[in-house]
Amino acid sequence: MNKTRWKDMPLARKVILAVGSIMIMMLAINVILYGQVNKTIKRMDTVYSSNVNLTELSDSLKTVQEDLYAYLSVKSSDSLENYYRSEQNYLTLLDKLSDQISSNPSKLLERNIKSMSETYVRLTGDAVTAKRSRNVEKYKELYDRSQQLYGYINSYINELNNQQFRNNSSNYQTLREMLEYLEISSLVLMSIMMGLGAMMLFGITKGMIEPLTNLAETANLVGQGNFNVKMPRTDALDEVGIVTRAFNTMVESLEEYIIRTKESMEKEQQMMEKELLMKNHLKEAQLKYLQSQINPHFLFNSLNAGAQLAMMEDAEKTCIFVEKMADFFRYNVKKGLEDASLEEELTAVDNYIYILNVRFSGDIHFTKVVDARLMDCRVPSMILQPIVENAVNHGIRNIDWEGKILLEITGTEDMIHIRIKDNGKGMSRERICEVLSGNSGEGEEQSDSTGVGMNNVISRLELYYNQKNLVDISSQGINMGTEVTLRLPRTGGKK
Repeated sequence: MNKTRWKDMPLARKVILAVGSIMIMMLAINVILYGQVNKTIKRMDTVYSSNVNLTELSDSLKTVQEDLYAYLSVKSSDSLENYYRSEQNYLTLLDKLSDQISSNPSKLLERNIKSMSETYVRLTGDAVTAKRSRNVEKYKELYDRSQQLYGYINSYINELNNQQFRNNSSNYQTLREMLEYLEISSLVLMSIMMGLGAMMLFGITKGMIEPLTNLAETANLVGQGNFNVKMPRTDALDEVGIVTRAFNTMVESLEEYIIRTKESMEKEQQMMEKELLMKNHLKEAQLKYLQSQINPHFLFNSLNAGAQLAMMEDAEKTCIFVEKMADFFRYNVKKGLEDASLEEELTAVDNYIYILNVRFSGDIHFTKVVDARLMDCRVPSMILQPIVENAVNHGIRNIDWEGKILLEITGTEDMIHIRIKDNGKGMSRERICEVLSGNSGEGEEQSDSTGVGMNNVISRLELYYNQKNLVDISSQGINMGTEVTLRLPRTGGKK
């Protein structure tokens, strides 16, 4: 089995093996040194702990003597409480001293201090008792004896403290020398390991860093806009060789790509700005303009028919006619800038058919089939009446047979389907395409209409729903009638 040679390994594996080996060796050395240094530091921390304890013991003894004096002088409950507290603290610290019989001078001093302290505490306690019994001579005698013993104990504590300080200083110096030796050893070993590691990494990365440095310099020039520079060609199959060839290929096409992208972005930005400007400034104006058109000729002719009817018939029919006219034009004016419910739209259609039947002696045969559940759905205003009007003027007007118009409204969960069908003149395919594309002209007959034509309805529906292809017109041919179908999203409801 052939072993993989070092130079055949991928660059990542080489770096991982080299760095991993160095890290393991450094970790091992650091763990060993850390253990020794930590052990030495702990020993150093405990060197002067005995001196600290003796100093604390001396301060506590002083506090006891002061609190005793304060109580004997004042005899207050606070001073007595302070005395008992300081006495208890002193006894607690005293328990740390050894009371074993030994030839060691330090141990002997500890035993003497502890023995004298027990006598001292007993004397101070008796003095307090005598004070509470108001035995002045006795508590003064006891206080003097405790004061004398206090001086002896304090001198013994100082002597013991000095003796332990000398011993601790010697131990501290030895431990400090040991710590300095460990520090020097740590620095030497770390320096050796770092040197070996640097040599290993230098040997591995030299062949990789140089081409990468050249690649970085070349990429910097390309970033500044100089597309005429390239990396030296190489036939190497490692990662660096692959990157070099890919970089050269990228540079060859980068300049052209940037120019094309810049031009495309500029054009797209201009188009977006124009489109946004048009939407913001024209949408509302266009919607209001398209909704507000009413041909004055229709109003004039309708009111003229009402005047003629008033002369020929009684006032009741004239009243109904005028009310229908008033309702129709009131709806048109009121809803010109609003949407409406399907129920309101159907009422406008009914009023319009009634007005026409008065004018044309009931020749308009109009039928409607509607789903009552859809009556509250909201739609743009004045969309049904213009389509019915278109069926009258361009469908059944001036035909030789009985003209009929059917308005049917059905729906699904998401859509409203409106169908307006007549049996009139029909439309050619070319004419249907013109109407749906918005290229249909205004004919002469429009002077006798409301002026809101199919182009207007289609435009307003597209603006309202922000969709196209909402209207469809079909006809079988000449004299075969016409059918207009609206497919509207069911987005409206009670307002």
